[in-house]
Amino acid sequence: MSEWIYFFDLWGTAVFALTGALAAGHHRMDPFGVLVLAGVTAVGGGSIRDALLGTTPVFWLQDPTYILIVLATVIATIIFNRTSPNAPWYVLPIADALGLALFTIIGTEKALSLGLSSISAVIMGVLTGVGGGIIRDVLCRQVPMVLRTEIYATASIVGGIAYCICLSTALDHFTSMCIAMLSAFGIRLAAIKWHLSLPAFDLKR
Repeated sequence: MSEWIYFFDLWGTAVFALTGALAAGHHRMDPFGVLVLAGVTAVGGGSIRDALLGTTPVFWLQDPTYILIVLATVIATIIFNRTSPNAPWYVLPIADALGLALFTIIGTEKALSLGLSSISAVIMGVLTGVGGGIIRDVLCRQVPMVLRTEIYATASIVGGIAYCICLSTALDHFTSMCIAMLSAFGIRLAAIKWHLSLPAFDLKR
């Protein structure tokens, strides 16, 4: 089971590094800027999670594979951009949705493995899923997606809850992870396609 979690974690790192690199490209950053934005997007949420859980040094300091994944993703993105046409507009939001789903379940699982309650685990999952994207958007001087009316954090919350519910049944860990990730990913894709959003809070004067 731990091998699957590690695989999903590395895959999520690559996906979020890709979203950071693409965002840097949209803002015409230099290669170092691309690396920084990809790095904070990929490991930002997990770093905050580990700091709150007290599991230090944080994961990417213990295992340099994560840094190598980020570096490889950045290099591949830069090379691909120079040799191929610009990526379609939907690549970034879809990649971000996949990273959100992957990291949500990874964060939830890590919190559960430390003996935290399901509520706390879901919170840690959401933080892992949205943390890197928040840092990325702030550095790009944009309002983070999690703070917009468009459904984003809600998809992460549903994924975390689905994972905890699946684990409480007879389903095994791998099946539970797949169901939960598909739940979060599907909700986020639906929000992107049909522009689903929560009602905005309008302060009455």
